[in-house]
Amino acid sequence: MRILVTGGAGFIGSSVVRALAAAGHEVRVLDALLPAVHPGGRPPALPAGVDFRHGDVRDAAAVGRALAGVDAVCHQAAMVGLGLDLDDAPEYAGCNDLGTAVLLAAMARAGVRRLVLAGSMVVYGEGRYRCPEHGDVAPGPRRPAELDAGRFEPPCPVCGAPLLPGLVTEDAPGDPRNVYAATKLAQEHLASAWARASHGTVLTLRYHNVYGPGMPRDTPYAGVASLFRSALARGEAPRVFEDGGQRRDFVHVEDVAAANLAALAAVGARPPGSARAYNVGSGEVRTVGEMAGALAAAYGGPAPVVTGEYRLGDVRHITADSARLRAELGWVPRVPFAAGMAEFAAAPLRG
Repeated sequence: MRILVTGGAGFIGSSVVRALAAAGHEVRVLDALLPAVHPGGRPPALPAGVDFRHGDVRDAAAVGRALAGVDAVCHQAAMVGLGLDLDDAPEYAGCNDLGTAVLLAAMARAGVRRLVLAGSMVVYGEGRYRCPEHGDVAPGPRRPAELDAGRFEPPCPVCGAPLLPGLVTEDAPGDPRNVYAATKLAQEHLASAWARASHGTVLTLRYHNVYGPGMPRDTPYAGVASLFRSALARGEAPRVFEDGGQRRDFVHVEDVAAANLAALAAVGARPPGSARAYNVGSGEVRTVGEMAGALAAAYGGPAPVVTGEYRLGDVRHITADSARLRAELGWVPRVPFAAGMAEFAAAPLRG
């Protein structure tokens, strides 16, 4: 197939491009080379034969040219992370939602009917919780007074008892807790509307905490693994927020690229007008503190420091069940946590 990868010069996008090229696909990349990700304005080295186009998904003309002759689109372009504050909101909405709308309109005009969308587990907000007395419950908003006092675990909203965190499945309702999360959920809604209107098909891959070689360094828009790795490179201890007990699923970027390959192979077989979401996680639940410790040990740097600081837009626990992706698309993660962290500790960061 000839596949357009938007954001194909980015951290995840470039890994997807390499996987597609290795599988024999004809790959075209459209990337704006935004300074937050590409401070030098230069794309990374891409495989021979990849058709690189410098352009923004918000530019309808550039998108239209990039779609010429394309069989499917793998939409990775997005502004990621929590950012700094609400002043970032217009940029998030512009990059993620306006950009997606421009792309989808151009796909409808060009007759391109297959889409794989880079989604995120942030659309769920907090993960799944169970109260021993009241069953599955949704925690309320995080309260600064509780967090200031070091009480980070969300209580049952009915009785106040401690909750047991569990795995989220794809049918859980969306509950975005920050601007970035809201834009990622909006992307899914836009893509579903496009599928119905154009008789296209979309598979959304809801990524968990992706890490691996080539992550951008020293930026508030990077993931926590990159921030810890950047600190170690400066000879500083990773600073772990809250008490380090936040549960996450850290999935290697090569496994995420393999999930995209599987989705692109399957999207054409889905019924026209349909949309389906898949969680993409390693299946290994780890805490943020555990990840920081493993990375510091592999790097040979200072041990992590638990600060008790917090960000109100963060969630306490979010881990998901990826059984649907394994069962329906035959995807299996290949990179174990320890091996992945050891590789990441030794690999250079981008920028």
